[in-house]
Amino acid sequence: MASPSAARNPTEVQMSQLVLPCHTNHRGELSTGQLLKWMDTAACLSAERHAGCPCVTASMDDIYFEHTISVGQVVNIKAKVNRAFNSSMEVGIQVSYEDLCSGKHCSICKAYATFVAQGPLGSKVRLKPLSPQTEEEKIEYSIAAERRRMRLVHKDTLKDLLTSSPQETELETRDGSGAVPAERTRVESVELVLPPHANHQGNTFGGQIMAWMENVATIAASRLCHAHPTLRAIEMFHFRGPSQVGDRLVLKAIVNNAFKNSMEVGVSAEAYGQEMSVSRRHINSAFMTFVVLDQEGHPRTLPMLAPEPGDGERRYREASARKKIRLDRKYVVSCKQTEVPLSVPWDQSNKVYLSYNNVSALKMLVAKANWALAREKEKVRMYTLEEDKFLSFRIEMSVCIPASRAFSLLSNLRRRHEWDSHYVSAELVQKVDDDDMIYHVVSQKLRNENKPQDFVILASRRKPCSKGDPYVVAFRSVTLPTHPAREQFTRGETLCSGFCIWPESEEMSKVAYYNQAMPGYLTYVTTNVAGLSSDICSTFEACEKFLLKNKEDLISRLQDF
Repeated sequence: MASPSAARNPTEVQMSQLVLPCHTNHRGELSTGQLLKWMDTAACLSAERHAGCPCVTASMDDIYFEHTISVGQVVNIKAKVNRAFNSSMEVGIQVSYEDLCSGKHCSICKAYATFVAQGPLGSKVRLKPLSPQTEEEKIEYSIAAERRRMRLVHKDTLKDLLTSSPQETELETRDGSGAVPAERTRVESVELVLPPHANHQGNTFGGQIMAWMENVATIAASRLCHAHPTLRAIEMFHFRGPSQVGDRLVLKAIVNNAFKNSMEVGVSAEAYGQEMSVSRRHINSAFMTFVVLDQEGHPRTLPMLAPEPGDGERRYREASARKKIRLDRKYVVSCKQTEVPLSVPWDQSNKVYLSYNNVSALKMLVAKANWALAREKEKVRMYTLEEDKFLSFRIEMSVCIPASRAFSLLSNLRRRHEWDSHYVSAELVQKVDDDDMIYHVVSQKLRNENKPQDFVILASRRKPCSKGDPYVVAFRSVTLPTHPAREQFTRGETLCSGFCIWPESEEMSKVAYYNQAMPGYLTYVTTNVAGLSSDICSTFEACEKFLLKNKEDLISRLQDF
């Protein structure tokens, strides 16, 4: 039994399922479609606990399946609401398996689903806010806003890559003499939606639709490789409309592209009623990545695919672009903060995910517990946090300035030299969009160095998503081909730093600066890192004077960011 003192999230749902032969494929492994149904059910129950009314699946983020699950093992699923927005909420899902004989536990996947609360006749319901309690919940709550932002620009990322980098998505140049025509992999199947396939509202379970889609996608993949493929990943997708009991669901699948060791299958679901004359309703489209494993569990080399002229070639090129975006997203978004290199190459395909990583890394640092007050001097307080190989510090003070104005001033790196004596200059290299800029920064010489430092920094800023959220300005190093390391500078790097600004009233703000780095990169700390050095104190006091001096400016400098 759980400890009475252990506070449990009221939205948390736990599900345990014993994998029986009826749940498995010919290899005795749990069908991915069945797993998706269980995941969707657990997530829906969690969403409805918070909403207090029926909820429907709106979307599912990328899912990467790390292992297969065998018959006789137990699937453990935990779902809980990370954050509620107006009428939608993000539900985090963790899946693991348990071997009852050996006692072994292993992670299978982690997913994020978006659910929408529905009132009578399908009307939207305004959700009550969620109050995170633990450090983990606070981190997930904070980063949920970034994931939501990433979902909204997901389609634009593919369009931008296809437009700006067509050379990256050209047809593969392997020997295509034995290429399989894509038409041979085409699959079409129909399913009748019955009451067991629907929820208490009569709408088809999102997990059931995903299971049917996985089935036809597996058949399409098998027709290319003449083997039994394994599903490795499902790309982010959205449900575009509901399906009800009595609907006929037409499921179509085709292999879009075959790479050396993996293939992408495109699959769609359309619904219609008894009247064939009524046009079909597009329910969902998804892209699934399959591999074929040998006896040692290694991916086999796959046959080449010959795309159909016209739409087939378009799908072929788009699959190549999606593969690059998917790898960038998995690398930048999914890996742990300790595994991300200090400087990540910036390009068109990963700009959204680097921005996400930049802001979410700072939000994770802000949500950390166990900050220790190192010293307090007048209005300035300094905190330190030591964990793993990182040393972090936080400096904060209250300033008589509206939070929005402080946000505008501190997000403009070209003005930082006005208050930070360590900065010599900051050149705007590239305006990525209204919220992200790349700067080339030159700073003063370090001790025992005979030349100044320079940085290539991605500056990402965010306005509050809802009441209680801070204004955020995050900084991290990136690499650009146009700005390589130069002989006259010592190239510096920053892993995670930035400002969070909380409104305390209309005219007062709490301004906090964070910096996370290995001890060798803490250039500002010139004495005992547990104390407040005069260098840090004077720099932050200069920041306060800069903010007070400029708070009365009537002309906004947002365009200067």
